[in-house]
Amino acid sequence: MVEQSERGTLMSGHSLQRKIATHESKGVTLALILLALGYLVLFLGMPLYAVFYQAFSKGWDLYWEALKEPDAWSAVKLTLITAAIAVPANLVFGIAAAWAIAKFEFKGKSLLITLIDLPFAVSPVVSGLIYVLLFGAQGWFGPWLMEHDIKLIFAVPGIVLATIFVTFPFIARELIPLMQAQGKDEEEAAVSLGASGWQTFWRVTLPNIKWGLLYGVILCNARAMGEFGAVSVVSGHIRGLTNTMPLHVEILYNEYNFVAAFAVASLLALLALVTLGFKSLVEWQARRSGEPLHGAH
Repeated sequence: MVEQSERGTLMSGHSLQRKIATHESKGVTLALILLALGYLVLFLGMPLYAVFYQAFSKGWDLYWEALKEPDAWSAVKLTLITAAIAVPANLVFGIAAAWAIAKFEFKGKSLLITLIDLPFAVSPVVSGLIYVLLFGAQGWFGPWLMEHDIKLIFAVPGIVLATIFVTFPFIARELIPLMQAQGKDEEEAAVSLGASGWQTFWRVTLPNIKWGLLYGVILCNARAMGEFGAVSVVSGHIRGLTNTMPLHVEILYNEYNFVAAFAVASLLALLALVTLGFKSLVEWQARRSGEPLHGAH
């Protein structure tokens, strides 16, 4: 009893220390809140306001005409098509890579993790240049591609490949710590009860990672739609054919067509805000269900 009492006293002391360590005066708390709000207004609110203000500065008619323009509509479609291809491809890769890394031990595991992190370390412009050196007309595989009438660089396939490269870590890196934190016990129990690999994945693994998976998909989609550097190198800036929305905004702005540039930029910003809304919804649902989103820390 004495030992239990001492343990309880010790735990109460630790709780009190934590409370004291994290307690701040109301003035400090208010200052931190105002600092955070000021930062958001300065670096997020004002740029968004400027984009939408400039987009509608000449009226709704010119704004709508800028979006209806064939090159702008082509850029919108290409952006959505690129994201629609890149995100599912990275979804499959991310799940497979995370499952292999978190659930199995094999040679080359550390190398695989390093390769997954590679797009975070390499500049998007450099990654686009690598694709040009590999698949361009003067690249390693360029002559063979030309002989077989296959065009990757300065065409849609090159844009998709570059986007996949710069976005493939997002889903995998979201799932790896989550799966590692969950461990292997449930999967091993399912296998011991006679479940196949696919049954284990669909009925055990996937339900446990659904919020983290959806969160990674949202981040991957946001980066895919907004990617500029790598896509700029491999696209060739062909109006109406290989310009995504960010590239089309750059061209319009360089031509001093500010209303059209900000109109397309406002649409891109709106897509980003919708993505942010979905991200917040996923975080709220994960907290509500009590399921982990990122893994234990």
